[in-house]
Amino acid sequence: MNVERWILLVGCFFLSFPNLAQDYQRPYKKVLLLMGSRFEFTAIARDSTSALAGIEAGIKEVRRIEKLISSWDRQSQTSKVNDAAGLAPVVVDKELYNLVKRSKKISELTQGAFDISYASVDKIWKFDGSVQSLPAKEDIAQSVSGINYQNVILDPDNVTIFLKEKGMKIGFGAIGKGYAANKAKAIMQNHGIENGVVNAGGDLITWGQRANNKSWRIGIADPKDKTKMISWLDVSNMAVVTSGNYEKYVIIDGQRYSHIIDPRTGMPAKGLKSVTIICPDAELADALATSVFVLGKENGLHLIDQLKGIEGLLITDSDEMITTKNLQLNYYKNQKADYDFKLRRE
Repeated sequence: MNVERWILLVGCFFLSFPNLAQDYQRPYKKVLLLMGSRFEFTAIARDSTSALAGIEAGIKEVRRIEKLISSWDRQSQTSKVNDAAGLAPVVVDKELYNLVKRSKKISELTQGAFDISYASVDKIWKFDGSVQSLPAKEDIAQSVSGINYQNVILDPDNVTIFLKEKGMKIGFGAIGKGYAANKAKAIMQNHGIENGVVNAGGDLITWGQRANNKSWRIGIADPKDKTKMISWLDVSNMAVVTSGNYEKYVIIDGQRYSHIIDPRTGMPAKGLKSVTIICPDAELADALATSVFVLGKENGLHLIDQLKGIEGLLITDSDEMITTKNLQLNYYKNQKADYDFKLRRE
């Protein structure tokens, strides 16, 4: 057989099996702590060099975003906005300005169940073991007095953010990791990663497929035992975000108080154990998961039903599982879990 004919036969072979090259792809992963949470980056690729280059680009992007929105970094623009509360507007990057602008729109949509000015309650609610009793009612009332998204003043001409009242603070705990996941995905795609996942501490976004040409399989954690799964769903080009009361909480007088605070009352939200939101955008899914948790079963479901292309799973305090009508879930029945990612909020 001459060389020309051998090349021709190889070419015909691959044309007959167009997915064969895909079979040589494999997952490459990296896990590390970013934004105070466990981030897991997955890239499906044919070689480690391209996969790891894409992952490192995604990590670099998340670190950049963390410096922009972190309220713990005293040099961040977010900290400068908080420090100037009640004093003067602060010029910020257009990126931060637009994130705050979108956050305010979600606040309007949820009638204040989502509010980035909630951060003032961090003075009275801590979930590090230091809180042993309920905060005083007057302290709660004082913290709530500083929460009002309508007092976050945006000036589009000068690209400034002004917190109208002294003591106000903005924070991105309920939207920042979803935003970071979106941005990391875009960067990884720009680096040639056509199939992958960014799991930002439970704010997860997928694109393409896994190495076996199947959709990504996402496991939903059991709120009663976060080491176990109660269901799973197969997704592609979709974000899946869960907010739950089983990761961060305090027990006071035998009652559990979640880290998810209702910004309208200053008290931890009650009624639900977890909320999972499925939609194409991780930032929106992040904000909605928190919002629905705060709104509760009836109002939360009503909100989801008004939004096109968004599905949800709610688990109540009484262990009732409620899904939106178009959500296709699979349920475990004492079988070994088989999933790509365990979805829980961290």
